[in-house]
Amino acid sequence: MNLAIFDLDNTLLDGDSDYNWAQFLISKGLVDKKTHNASNKQFYDDYNDGKLDIYEFCEFQFKFFKDNPRDFTDKILKHYVTEIAEPMITRDARSLVEKHKQNGDKLLIITATNSYITKPIANLLGIKNHIGTDLEEINGEFTGKAKGIPSFREGKIERLNLWLNEKNLPFDDFEKTFFYSDSQNDIPLLQIVSNPVAVNPDEILQKEAIKNKWPIMILK
Repeated sequence: MNLAIFDLDNTLLDGDSDYNWAQFLISKGLVDKKTHNASNKQFYDDYNDGKLDIYEFCEFQFKFFKDNPRDFTDKILKHYVTEIAEPMITRDARSLVEKHKQNGDKLLIITATNSYITKPIANLLGIKNHIGTDLEEINGEFTGKAKGIPSFREGKIERLNLWLNEKNLPFDDFEKTFFYSDSQNDIPLLQIVSNPVAVNPDEILQKEAIKNKWPIMILK
């Protein structure tokens, strides 16, 4: 059996679900436009530049969840997924996922974006195995803190290993391991799979892919 791992933002999606979530909240008047927009853009730029402080970002993004009741955020999330996230799924991405399904591969999405936002998107793609940065909860309400290891950079490898251990699936037992990603931040995980694929790569990842003779794929 093969393992096919997918990044989500700018890989299976035409855009970034994290960034667009914040812009969605702004458009609905649910957060202060001036301060939220500036912070959102700065964090997004930091991510693209490979210098994001994931814990600072989590504190910024999770504040909305902490400040609002869970039933309210659940309603907002449903609107976001329907109005914004679902149209971001590209035709080519659906075809790629379907190809791996038809091959009988085990599929997994692993994303730095929080699992609360991205799990419903994974469901739309028909991928039941999903790892995202988890939110801490107490009595069903979000605390505004991250739970466990954020699935970012080397943290993706740590979270992948935890997931494999939970499923009793030794990494070396897979015949092939694929990982599809657009970002320089995912180079650590790309380096350990047997079949790394750069998808819509940023400049640094593109150079790394060319240097290592990794396939480069454009999904749209």
